[in-house]
Amino acid sequence: MILHRCFAWNPRARAANEDGPLWFPRAYQGEGRHDNPDVYGCLYVSADARSGVVEQLARFRGQRLVPAMLLRRGLRLALAAIELPDGERVIDLDEPAVLAANGLRPSQVATRTREVTQPYALDLYRRHADAAALGWWSTFESLWPNYTVFERSAEALRLADVRRLEVNDPPLMEAADLLGIAV
Repeated sequence: MILHRCFAWNPRARAANEDGPLWFPRAYQGEGRHDNPDVYGCLYVSADARSGVVEQLARFRGQRLVPAMLLRRGLRLALAAIELPDGERVIDLDEPAVLAANGLRPSQVATRTREVTQPYALDLYRRHADAAALGWWSTFESLWPNYTVFERSAEALRLADVRRLEVNDPPLMEAADLLGIAV
């Protein structure tokens, strides 16, 4: 499965090193949906490149796109295509049977309340030691499958491609349109 990550990229960094496409930014985690940096690091990726771009640009809703919006910590945003092998186990939180088996409700998955999402992610991480990732839907567009890939599966990941995010990139243009950001 090819997954897309929108992230702050240092083109000189090796793939798994700090600011590389396969780097798990544990030092910057703690406020994200499934963050539990004291126990694991994670990558937030999506089956649809637009989803990651939307997540990065959401704070700029209704504004005009300027180059500074594409910078994080002084680094330009990039899009990476990352392969998670088909044999890796994903806990699919969009599957009713999986929710029921784990005592979860759709509202717990969809909420933006981290006091709800982080504890269930930690519980799933601990109870399903063979799971590489959690699958869930984007809160911006439910048809975009998102994934939280656990650091324990880092060795299974393969970088397919990485490129700097440009203003005319289709995923950026579509994300801007969805968020009402004028280009």
